[in-house]
Amino acid sequence: MQRIVVGTDQIEGTLLWLTADQKHYLQRVLRLRIGDRFLALSGAGDMWMATLTTNGQAHLSIAPNNLAIPKGRSKPHITLAASLPKQGFDDVVRQVTELGVAKIVPIFSDRTLLRPSPNKLERWRKIATEAGEQSERLVVPIVSEPLAWSDWIRKESQDFRYLCVARQTAPSLLAACLAATVHSIEVAVGPEGGWTDPEVTDAIAYGYKPVSLGSSILRAVTASVAALAILQAGFDFATVYKP
Repeated sequence: MQRIVVGTDQIEGTLLWLTADQKHYLQRVLRLRIGDRFLALSGAGDMWMATLTTNGQAHLSIAPNNLAIPKGRSKPHITLAASLPKQGFDDVVRQVTELGVAKIVPIFSDRTLLRPSPNKLERWRKIATEAGEQSERLVVPIVSEPLAWSDWIRKESQDFRYLCVARQTAPSLLAACLAATVHSIEVAVGPEGGWTDPEVTDAIAYGYKPVSLGSSILRAVTASVAALAILQAGFDFATVYKP
């Protein structure tokens, strides 16, 4: 069943008022007709069964009670702090959303060249919403405003903080997440060319543990996706084979 993410301000009692884009998507792209059903998501964990009631109008009839949706196994809250690459961050947002990230923080590091406009931030948030719908997530990840690396490491404090490094001796990210019981985790991925030595030193001072994503040297956009895939595989393995 098709899904769309809606704002809570669109709901009035048992009616859901569609935006122009949502109407176009449901009626023109998906070809839904009066009486057809779809799922409406809040993006924060709530979901309702919705029925299209009037063709061409901006409202829906929805069930007054939330659907009973099984939550499944609880996984740690994952924050990705990713240095902005010269290009390809759209794909990073899309793919890490599919892989279950909870928060994405675009980072300005010493070697960052991209300086995105406010329109780019809105585009990334729209991509995260669309990817969440496509991958059947109940919660859409937060995409925060870009921050300087020095500001970010001082502002946030996760239970476990990992810094992905290359060409250094460091334990694997997989081994690190298997060895710890975590409720929230942050993984930081550097830019093309990697973190500078002062950035690594500062990160360690603020509680980051250097980790490796493997022996290959990955592109910045690949590294973010690889990190999320490794974490999800590790959490699934630890859950299934937990003593």
